[in-house]
Amino acid sequence: MAIKVYKPTTPARRHTSVAIGENVSRKNKPLKKLTIIRKQKSGRNNQGRITVRHRGGGAKRYIRQVDFKRDKFDIPAKVESVEYDPNRNAHIALVCYKDGERRYILAAEGMKAGQSVICSKTKLEVVNGNRFPLSLIPSGMSIYNIELKPGQGGKIVRGAGARSVFMGVEDKYAQIKLPSSEIRLVPKDCLATLGQVSNTEFRNIRWGKAGRMRHRGIRPTVRGKAMNPCDHPHGGGEGRQPIGMKHPKTPWGKIALGARTRKKTKYSDKLILKRRKKRKK
Repeated sequence: MAIKVYKPTTPARRHTSVAIGENVSRKNKPLKKLTIIRKQKSGRNNQGRITVRHRGGGAKRYIRQVDFKRDKFDIPAKVESVEYDPNRNAHIALVCYKDGERRYILAAEGMKAGQSVICSKTKLEVVNGNRFPLSLIPSGMSIYNIELKPGQGGKIVRGAGARSVFMGVEDKYAQIKLPSSEIRLVPKDCLATLGQVSNTEFRNIRWGKAGRMRHRGIRPTVRGKAMNPCDHPHGGGEGRQPIGMKHPKTPWGKIALGARTRKKTKYSDKLILKRRKKRKK
C-alpha cells in the first residue's frame, strides 16, 4: 500500500493524495450475485427525521454482501481478487471455495490473488486471512474481525488498518487488547481472523477538495457560531462572539465534548478489564 501525491497542476491537485493498493484489482467488476443497490437515506431514519447530519448526495453505490461469519469450516478457499469497496475503508477479497461457492470477505493486509485461506475449528495454520477460534490462536498474534458471541459473526476490529493483540486464554474467556488500548474478555469459542485489516494507509489520505467529499455523500458542515440563535445554542450575537457558555453544546443543547454516554449498568462492564486511554486534548 502506498500514498500517491499528484503534481500541483491545479489548486485542488496540490493538496490531493490517494491510496494505491498494490494487490487491488482495477479491472474486475463486483460479482453481480453478491451485490444489491444501496438506497439513499441522506441521514434519515424510518420516520423521515434526520438523525445523522451532513449526509446526502454522493455517487451511486452497490453494496457488496460481505461474509463476516465465514462459517464454511475446513474447506479451503482461493482468493480470486482483492477489490475496492466504496462502502467501507478496507478492501474486500472475493474467494471461491472448493465446492464452487463464492463469497466476499474482509481482506487482510498483504493478501493477494491466488492465495489460499481457510476457516477451521480444529487445526491451526498461521497464515494472514485464516480464521480460527480464539482458543487455538497463539498469544501475541494480531487478529481482526472478532466475534463477541460464538456464531454471531465478526463485530469489532473491522476498519482499515485495524488490528488487536491476542493476549491469551484464561478459563472460559480470552483476553484481547483492542486498538483503543482497552483490554476486554471475549468467549474463547469466538472466531477471529489472523493478521491486520487491509488498506492501512487510509488515514493518511488528503482528500484535497470539497468535491471528493461530496462524491462520498458528505455535505458541508457549518459552525454553530455562524448560525442564528434559533438554529444552534452557539448562534447569535453582534460581530464575532465566544460561545458564551462553559461547555460547547450540540444543536439540541447536550454537552458536545467529554460527556459520558455509556450506561452505568451496561451488561458488558464485567468483560472490560482495562478501560481505554483518554485522548490528550
